[in-house]
Amino acid sequence: MASTEPRRTGPRGGGERTGPPGGGRAAAKRAFASVFRSLTVRNFRLFATGQVVSVAGTWMMVVAQDWLVLSLTGDSGAALGVVTALQFAPLLLLTLYAGAVADRYDKRLLLTVANLASATLAVLLAVLVLTGRVRLWHVCLFALGLGVVNAFEVPARMAFVSELVGAPLLPNASALSAAYFNSARVVGPAAAGLLVQCFGTGWVMLLNAASYPATVLALRMMRPGELHRAERRPERAPVRDGISHLAARRDLVLPMVLVGVVGMLGFTFQLTLPLLAKTVFHADAAAFGLLTASLAVGSLAAALATTLRRGRPAFTLVTSAAAVFGILQTLVGIAPTPTTAAVLLCCTGFASVFFAQAANHRIQLGTDALYRGRVMALYTLVFQGTTPLGALLVGFLTGRFGARAGLLLGGTASLLAAAAVGWADRRGVRTAGT
Repeated sequence: MASTEPRRTGPRGGGERTGPPGGGRAAAKRAFASVFRSLTVRNFRLFATGQVVSVAGTWMMVVAQDWLVLSLTGDSGAALGVVTALQFAPLLLLTLYAGAVADRYDKRLLLTVANLASATLAVLLAVLVLTGRVRLWHVCLFALGLGVVNAFEVPARMAFVSELVGAPLLPNASALSAAYFNSARVVGPAAAGLLVQCFGTGWVMLLNAASYPATVLALRMMRPGELHRAERRPERAPVRDGISHLAARRDLVLPMVLVGVVGMLGFTFQLTLPLLAKTVFHADAAAFGLLTASLAVGSLAAALATTLRRGRPAFTLVTSAAAVFGILQTLVGIAPTPTTAAVLLCCTGFASVFFAQAANHRIQLGTDALYRGRVMALYTLVFQGTTPLGALLVGFLTGRFGARAGLLLGGTASLLAAAAVGWADRRGVRTAGT
């Protein structure tokens, strides 16, 4: 039966109008503005600009250092595991104290000193490599030194983002930070692979050293009066107070446990990818750089996707992302060809950053500002500080059973951990409701 309502038409009788002219373009502009809204803050623009340059250099350094270790040791997975463990061991030992330092002192000054120290270490190692005097123990020593610097830099940097933009823009700024970090992961390893092939590892390390002044300059150009600092800094910031704040919150503890397992056993790509490239696929440095870049492309896509987040994510989103990451990493471990591995690594990169950002936002947005430095230090501790333990275990397994074993372990452990904490959360909810 025909409708008796009159048909609505446009001015020319061409049917119903669904929106104003240019509505699609206007929506696209609004979406674009929403993604990059934190960049309207001058201090954050400066910070992001300096970080893009510095982090690109850092990822070039990662590729060069890994390739140097393998070259010095005859492709030893155990040696690479030891160097990785030394670089992350200070995070395990010092990060809680560093979080208290970040809560008590000027984070901008802490970051300035940390970047200058990193530049100095990179120059010294580059000189040893370029003069042909480098030995494995030199690399181990400099990895340990860089780890000490990172132990103080990471919690200060993570807490500093909230000072740059304030709580309402924190999810967007955090996601944009992940976006430029992963942009650098795309450019850095790909460029480093080619540069190592053409010029050697020493020049890449020297180029990394030259990237740190960009961050230092950006930090010193900021306007301190525009920072969103707490009204008061604690005269004392005991680590135990931060731990107590965390322990009293099940909504913080469970994602922290999941972050610890995934960080320790799943995020071991610095160790597993060079071994996969060189010992399984028998690829050169350029191909290794491209595998790393494939992981970073997916990571960058996830970082951009999470810029649209405006609030604290649900815990089910955190566990689901961890489970998907575990499945994808397991598939990388059985990939038959470099091309298949590159495609799967791109998907794995997306899942890894989506999980990391969801967990970060879940924890950081649920934490009181007075404890944020110490809680984010705990986050850094369980996410990155457990890497030495994972690196030693994965290094042993890859030495005995090959590079694929490390990827299979990480994927399986991440999947099981997601299932376990999801069950614990549901059980806690049922218990609270009874």
